[in-house]
Amino acid sequence: MRVVAFSSQKGGSGKSTLSAHLSVFADAPGKPALLIDTDPQASLAFWHELRAAETPILVKCTAKDLPTVIDEAKAEGIEWVFIDTPPHNAAAIAEAMRAADLIVVPLRPAVFDIAAVAATLDMAKALNKSALPVINAAPAKRILGEPAVVSEARQALAGLDATAWAGQITHRAAFAHALASGQAVHEFEPSSPAAAEMGKLWEAVRSATGAAPAPKRKGRK
Repeated sequence: MRVVAFSSQKGGSGKSTLSAHLSVFADAPGKPALLIDTDPQASLAFWHELRAAETPILVKCTAKDLPTVIDEAKAEGIEWVFIDTPPHNAAAIAEAMRAADLIVVPLRPAVFDIAAVAATLDMAKALNKSALPVINAAPAKRILGEPAVVSEARQALAGLDATAWAGQITHRAAFAHALASGQAVHEFEPSSPAAAEMGKLWEAVRSATGAAPAPKRKGRK
C-alpha cells in the first residue's frame, strides 16, 4: 500500500484539487483508491457527494484517527491512499506526514505560497519524509518556455534545497468544471491539456513512490 499526503501550511494551494483528481487515476475496478479527508472544510467530501461513482472510497476523520484508518485500509487490501490535510494546523499535517510514503506539496507560483512551502518542507525533512513540490495554478507555458513566475518559483525552491516536479499544473477551467460535476479531469475531458498534465503528475507520483508505470487507459464518463 502506498500513502500520499497533500500538505501545505497555506490554504488555497490546491491540496484538495490534486488529491481528488489523482485519486481517480489510482482508482481501478476491484481495486478502489481511498481518499481520507482530514480538513474541517471537507472539500473532498463535498466533491464525493457530487460523484456518481461510489469510488474512490472517502473517509472523513481527524488526524489522530489516521493510524487506525490506514491500518484498516491495509488490512482490506487498499493499494493507494490519498490524505488531504488542513492548512494552518501543524499537528494535523505532521500526523499525516508520519503516515505517508510521499508528501505532495502544492504551491502557486507566488511569494506567499513559497514562504509557506518552506515550513512544510522543513517539517517533511524533520520527519525524514520525501516531498514533491508541485507548481499549481500556473500561467500557461509560452512558445519560448515557461513563464517567468514559474521559473522564479523553481529557483526559490532550489534555494530551499528542494526540487519541484518538472511539469506544472496550469490554471485551467477544466479542473474546476470537472470537480463541480463530481468527476476528475480525465473523465470530464479525456483528451484535454488539463487531463494530460494531471496524467503526467500521476506518473511522477507513481515513480516517486516506487510504483510501476500506470497502464494506458481511457477516461471514464
